[in-house]
Amino acid sequence: MKKAVLVTSLMLFSMFFGAGNLIFPPMLGQESGMAYLPAIIGFLSTGVLLPVVAIIAVVVSGNDVRDMASRAGKVFGLAFPILAYLSIGAFYALPRTGAVSYSTAVGADSILYSGIFNFVFFGVALALSWNPNGVANKLGKWLTPALLLLILLLVVLSLSMLTGTPAEPRGAYAEQAVGAGLFEGYMTMDSIAALAFGIVVISAFKYQKVKKVRTATVYAALIAGGLLAAVYLGLGAVGRVAGGNHADGTAILNHAAEQTMGGTGQWVFAVIVVLACLTTAIGLITATSEFFNSLLPGIRYHVWAVLFAVISFAVATLGLETVLSIAAPIITFIYPAAITLVVLTLLEPLLFRFHYTFLLGIWTSVVWAFFMSVPALIPFIEWAPLHSVQLGWVVPVALMSVLGMVADWNNRTRTPVEEKAAVNT
Repeated sequence: MKKAVLVTSLMLFSMFFGAGNLIFPPMLGQESGMAYLPAIIGFLSTGVLLPVVAIIAVVVSGNDVRDMASRAGKVFGLAFPILAYLSIGAFYALPRTGAVSYSTAVGADSILYSGIFNFVFFGVALALSWNPNGVANKLGKWLTPALLLLILLLVVLSLSMLTGTPAEPRGAYAEQAVGAGLFEGYMTMDSIAALAFGIVVISAFKYQKVKKVRTATVYAALIAGGLLAAVYLGLGAVGRVAGGNHADGTAILNHAAEQTMGGTGQWVFAVIVVLACLTTAIGLITATSEFFNSLLPGIRYHVWAVLFAVISFAVATLGLETVLSIAAPIITFIYPAAITLVVLTLLEPLLFRFHYTFLLGIWTSVVWAFFMSVPALIPFIEWAPLHSVQLGWVVPVALMSVLGMVADWNNRTRTPVEEKAAVNT
């Protein structure tokens, strides 16, 4: 079991650790400057803690994301999983892996070159995800260890050779460092991806004939989360010592690699990016294809895999800005409901069975997210606490969830002991 947990933990880490996970932390380290500590705490909260908790919520509930979501009604139970899988699949996260790989490894402003690169990239990802049962071995035993060693090399050399000093915090970090870090953690989309990856992890353990699947999945989530946190802290530290005023995280890491390893460093960084994106692409193709195959069993897994690879190839070829322009509205809309679903799923076993709690809490998050996504409606919700850091939905959702808990408490099902007492009286 220990070997299976280790291999699956590395697989899960590599599925989480993609383009945004690589480029956000060094940019956070540079822009937060002297406010790095509260900023990185915020980032780790939404970029590590929430994904780990989401994986645990899936396995503790014993259900997949469709069963979890259906607690808020049939409409939400169908619409949310589809939107979640599409957002981590062909709508955004999957094509982003190819677009970021191309912009880093090649960078030429050419549709032809981009098309050739992404054709090869998604062709390799499709081939490696063709057998979903073999994903754990391919990622956990080979690709992930290579990725971690290269990142470790870059971080160690940067911290020992670069001499930049942190400056005053800039932009959003100067106003609210924790909130800015929280939002950057949102942008990794790992909390949503975790709802999908949880089933992949469970399937991997079943394929490896692990008996205590729930326990093993919890351990795998914690180990993967620890690796993510360690890598984020290292990359954030690189941003603090890189010096200069770089446009984005890619430029920071490219500069650090060149300063510490010369011309070879640029190749090392390119390999890091491609490996990080490739491992995530394999995980996303596998997870989304398995989900839609379960939703529509008449269409085989391999058909879905080819379809998502082709769509992602087409979107990624159009360039990174096209991909990012699709991302913001989707993330803004889906994240409040995803986080609410995870939190309520974990709270329920500690209290009592929820019904109205799910309905009121989750649908409040959906309505609030809709207001956040429509510019003309934003003035109606600006009064909410934490609105300035994209968390205005938290207080209304919490209040409505408590109201739902009161209703559920009054209508809770009697326990066997209570039933027996009632009969005796």
